Formats: sequence, structure tokens, C-alpha cells
Amino acid sequence: MAAALACAAGAAIAQGKDIRVAHIYSKTGPLEAYGKQSAAGFLLGLEYATRGSMTVAGRKIVVLEKDDQGKPDVGKSLLAAAYTDDKADVAVGPTSSGVALAMLPVAEEYKKLLLVEPAVADSITGEKWNKFIFRTGRNSSQDAISNAVALDKEGTSIATLAQDYAFGRDGVAAFKGALKKAKLVHEEYLPTNTTDFTAGAQRLFDKLKDQPGRKVIFIIWAGAGNPFKIADLDPKRYGIEIATGGNILPAMTAYKQFPGMEGATYYYFGIPKNPVNEWLVANHYGKFKGPPDFFTAGGMSAGIALVEALKKTDGDTSSDKLIKAMEGMSFDSPKGRMTFRPEDHQAMQSMYHFRIKADPAFAWGVPELVREIKPEEMQVPIRNKR
Repeated sequence: MAAALACAAGAAIAQGKDIRVAHIYSKTGPLEAYGKQSAAGFLLGLEYATRGSMTVAGRKIVVLEKDDQGKPDVGKSLLAAAYTDDKADVAVGPTSSGVALAMLPVAEEYKKLLLVEPAVADSITGEKWNKFIFRTGRNSSQDAISNAVALDKEGTSIATLAQDYAFGRDGVAAFKGALKKAKLVHEEYLPTNTTDFTAGAQRLFDKLKDQPGRKVIFIIWAGAGNPFKIADLDPKRYGIEIATGGNILPAMTAYKQFPGMEGATYYYFGIPKNPVNEWLVANHYGKFKGPPDFFTAGGMSAGIALVEALKKTDGDTSSDKLIKAMEGMSFDSPKGRMTFRPEDHQAMQSMYHFRIKADPAFAWGVPELVREIKPEEMQVPIRNKR
């Protein structure tokens, strides 16, 4: 009888104990703008999924925010400290792929979940993956395959311009792998802090200008620096077009000078038509007096995914229970239905083929939907060795 009572008391304490979530992201550093959107979106996701209560199964969710400054060593030590000193049950983040790759082994060492949002590099759910890693953010292959849908045509020559780190190199590798008809003629990698694009642009022009047919520079870039400055060097004189994927609204002001430019995006607030996105747009306008951006939607998806998993485990935060609940789990997000693929825990999700319209009502180039590219249309490779 006493043992049964002790058991019941233990269960009650477990019920009442806070669920501690460490959110590690770039509050400062080169990807600060992305990190801030992620953080706002994550809290909105928790609010939406818990209907404002911030509790699951009688347990309060407490978010511990930490700044990795975009530095891999900082992210790594913050995650270890979160799991030990802060007694975090799960962690979410980070913003940078380089930081994420440093954090993956820490999750494995402490046998605790890391829900990756929004770091993109394929290797996170690929060769560097372990079973404690889930990702709501899209990966480089999803970016690449959806952009290939927009650009992969016979008689097209493409050169890529990307940053020289995990995000850029994984992005180009995946894009190259996704091309079936177009020809990739050059890969240009520049330091992440590049501000003068003249030399890189010249190399790109030289590789493309004498190619027959359609000629495209495809840009894969994140954070600081404006690679669209290469347009000032007049690639049009060689018949060269510029193309890229989606981005945050401030970066998309550069898109306004390229009406008709096509690519594929992870999210734009005006595209998905579903109740979750309607809630996000309305509540974001209410709180922040503007539309939700690219990474706000991702942060919200992570918040919803976490709450849905905890509902399935009845508030149990043990890793084995959460992994079992999340493998194959589908949940609603601002982009519609997402599903964690059991093999690599990558969230399978829609992407959006767009065409840019210059609309005087908006400061940025507006991506108008050409068509939704559904998860089942994208043969996203499984790149881990599971």
C-alpha cells in the first residue's frame, strides 16, 4: 500500500513539474535577424498549440533562451550546460548550420532531444545525424529539389554563388544532385562576410557568357552581405539571369528589381491557405504590427511539433518516449501538414514555386505562387546511414 502511494505521489510530482525547453539561437551575430524571427515564432507556436495555456498534461512549459552568437563552440557549450545545469528536458535550435553540427554530438552524449530549427545543412539529418535529432526546418535537399523544379530545363546553363560553409556547400551539392536537364557549369564560393562581389561576379560571368541557351546564376546565401549587388555589374549584357530561393522580407527588397524571377521558397506569409497560417498572420500583425516572416513560420512549426509530441506522451519528456511519439508523427503547421520521416526525423513539407512581382504596395519583391510542390512530389534523399 505504502509503495503504491509513493508511486502515485511520484507520478503527481512528475505531472506538476515544469517542462524545461532550452531555445538556443542567434540572438546576436550574423544570423541575428533569423534568430529573432525563430524565437518569436517558437513562442507563438507554443501559444497556438496549448491554446494559450502554455501547459501540456498539467505541466507548465518554461522556455530558457540562450544566445549562441552564431559561434559553434558557444552553441556546443550552451547545449551541454542546458542539459546539465538547467535540467532542460529538450532543446530547440540553432539558427546556423555550423552551430548545429557542433551541437549534434552533445544531444547524443546526454541522450536528450534536439529539435533543429531552422539550420538547413543536409548533414544535420544526414551523415552527422543521431537518433536524438529531429528537424522541423527544411533541409538543403528540399530547397534544392524545389528550386530545381523551377529552373531545371533543357538548354539551361547554371552557375551557383554560395557561401563557403556548411549551408552553402551542402546547398550546392544538393542542388547539383537535383538537376536532371540543366547543366551546372561553375560553383563560386565566397566567404560568409563578403561585401565586395566584383571578383566573384566576374568569374561567374566568364563561365556563363559564351554558353548557348538560357544562362542563370543561382544564389544560395544567408545572413549579411548582398549578393544581388552583382546585378549592378550588368549580367544582362551577356543574357545572364539571376535566380534564388525565398528569404526574409528585408533581403527580398533586392528581389524587387527582378520582376519575373522564379525560384522556390520555404514560406511567404501570403501563400499558404490554412487555419494555422491565418492564426499566425493575424496574431503576428496584432503583436508586431507586421507580417510573419520566413523563420517565424519555422519557429511556430517547432513549437507546435513539440506540444503535439508531448500530448502524445502525456507530458512524459523521456527521450525514448518522445522519439517513439515523433517518428512518423504528422502535425499541422503554417505550411500545412508536416510529417517527421522515421528514417532521419526530417520534417517532410511543401515548398512553393514562385514568380516575383514588383508591387508598389510592398517594399519587397512579392513571390506569387506558381504552384505548391507537395512533399510526395519531392524525392528527398535519406542521407544518414541508419
